[in-house]
Amino acid sequence: MLPVAPVKVALTDALEGLPDISPRELQALHAASFFTVGDVLMRIPRRYEDRRNTKPVAALLNGETASLLVHVYSAGWRFSYKRYYEVSVGAEGDPNGARLLLRWFNMPYVAKLLATGMNLSIYGKVKEFAGKLTMTNPDFEVMEDEDAGQRLVTLAMGGVATPLADDGAEVLRVHTGRIVPIYRGISGLAARRFRRLVWDLLFRLPEHVAQPGYDIAPTYPFREALQDLHFPAEPEQYRKARLRFALAECFSRQFCVAWRRRRAQGRSGRVNVTTDGYFQELLSTLPFSLTKAQLRCVQEIRVDMASTRQMNRLLQGDVGSGKTLVALCAMLLAVESGGTAAMIAPTQILAEQHFNNFRRLLSNMDVRLSLRTSDRAEDMGYVPDNPAEADDTPRLLVGTHALLYKKNRPRNLALAVIDEQHKFGVAQREQFVNSGDSPDVLVMTATPIPRTLTLTLYGDLDVSVIDELPANRGEIITALRNPNHMKRIIAFMQSELQAGRQIYIVAPLIEESETRAQAAATTELEKWREIFPQEPIGLLHGRLSPEEKDAVMAAFRANETHILVATTVVEVGVDVPNATIMLINDADTFGLSQLHQLRGRIGRGQHKSYCILLSSAKPGEPGREKLDVLCRTINGFEIAEEDFRLRGPGDVLGTAQSGLGAVQFTEWLSDMRLIHRATRDANAILEQDPELLRPEHAPLRELIAAEAEQGVTA
Repeated sequence: MLPVAPVKVALTDALEGLPDISPRELQALHAASFFTVGDVLMRIPRRYEDRRNTKPVAALLNGETASLLVHVYSAGWRFSYKRYYEVSVGAEGDPNGARLLLRWFNMPYVAKLLATGMNLSIYGKVKEFAGKLTMTNPDFEVMEDEDAGQRLVTLAMGGVATPLADDGAEVLRVHTGRIVPIYRGISGLAARRFRRLVWDLLFRLPEHVAQPGYDIAPTYPFREALQDLHFPAEPEQYRKARLRFALAECFSRQFCVAWRRRRAQGRSGRVNVTTDGYFQELLSTLPFSLTKAQLRCVQEIRVDMASTRQMNRLLQGDVGSGKTLVALCAMLLAVESGGTAAMIAPTQILAEQHFNNFRRLLSNMDVRLSLRTSDRAEDMGYVPDNPAEADDTPRLLVGTHALLYKKNRPRNLALAVIDEQHKFGVAQREQFVNSGDSPDVLVMTATPIPRTLTLTLYGDLDVSVIDELPANRGEIITALRNPNHMKRIIAFMQSELQAGRQIYIVAPLIEESETRAQAAATTELEKWREIFPQEPIGLLHGRLSPEEKDAVMAAFRANETHILVATTVVEVGVDVPNATIMLINDADTFGLSQLHQLRGRIGRGQHKSYCILLSSAKPGEPGREKLDVLCRTINGFEIAEEDFRLRGPGDVLGTAQSGLGAVQFTEWLSDMRLIHRATRDANAILEQDPELLRPEHAPLRELIAAEAEQGVTA
């Protein structure tokens, strides 16, 4: 019989039209957002298992995972505490040799597939049970002269088998005897069934199928790369394929960044620096001098604001480096030029703290300052007698997301400062700054970012870095302690309290949880009240109302409360110079950068401060390495790189908030070579075709249009 030619498929074909997929499977695929052939084929394996090297049954060891080629000597149903199908296998031609028992639970179809006399390729974990070596629910494939056995397996699992191979053709194995892709689970669809579906769709994909979008690597054909990605013959092939797709993904990102940067550089703005009287007046009233790094950053910002080009600049600095003061200097320059300067913060606590700090710093200056949050509005400073003059009065605004809404939107906006940018969506940033006033834009982050992420998250911005801490900051000592050391810790806390200092106690949870064995703030509150019954203790967490949070922080700042038990709501921005101890419970459950941010709440005055990391994690256990890093250094940029190395790029920053979207191939986020190549290629295209008018650049026009619809491409 002549072989049946497979029906070819296109990447855009809907899964509904494929005979290979049963209605039940289709429902599971749709629930997991798979609707087309391309959706399935771009499901990236999360890892691979090398199932090529087989072992003889006689050499198996308890606990190892192994591949075997075996012969079935007996098969049948067995009963113990539950019914299961058992197959006894060994080396072919050795009826009296070593045996391995294969057992399948909750898989009744296996009984229809396996019988005495068959040859199998199997893969699974060996366990010794009642003196016998067993494998439970192993992956298997029937080895026949032709692929009838595998066709039967496919049919039994709800699929439609691929056509018969030509006579004499090698039977290619999908689940065993090769490097096998392992995918993330799909509810309602067996892992091996999805793997087989990917195999079948690849088998039916045309050899010269074009890559969707712009093909950045035409010398490595898309179809070949897909094959290497899913079913490589050697590890080098899937590594090469992942780099090829990582480059394509990186290029798409960097092209959008390059497009935005060029548009921003060509966007006309207005001169927002005329004189610097307010700036000089502020410097003269400060009880300290700005650091060289702060002055350098102010000058970089000033040059941008003095030009007719709209400024788009990132101000990056470590915890406590003085970014907010640099931002205030820039805001005063904008106000003196006749415009409005606004700072938007991610939380009400942080917005109110900025407002209070600015109010203190500007108390003797003739500058109007306003606070705008969802439930609070407050003004400080000069208010004209004639309300009609208010529209033209230079002013500073500090607020939260409330500034995004029309009723609070600043008029005559000259400078927009966005604090903690990574806590906002990119679209929100665009919404804030894309007003008819074409304001200069200063983005701030207190979370040092690895170099590669700076180029990708903020590649459209100029960057200023404060790489120096103020000289008047107290030293911070970080120590890792086991809970068994609590008596010594309490004694040390007592000595600091007697010296008039204050203490933070941080817990990962608000309330006790049945599913998470971690410290809760409410429980910690009661514990520390028993330990220090004479000390006033406060509680701060995210469920409190804004008024309650404000009252708690006001009491702690005023030293009316000596100990503050809190969750990570104190992570960013809270500034109490008299607080010298931070005790972090279950420190190993926090992220490294988050721990660094928490630690930044102490050491803000002139007193030596102490961060105590409480953890039972032992060397080599999960979570211990990051604690050792934190004890070793206080350099936020070094910590950011270590956090990036330990957690990987996918978890360092939330992709939805950062504007990265769904990143499939995270290799490019940590590979400077790929980023540089993608950036170089993107800029080369825009140099040759700035408006993307060439026919071959149509996919890039579509990419830019898609980004624009999301509000993230100017």
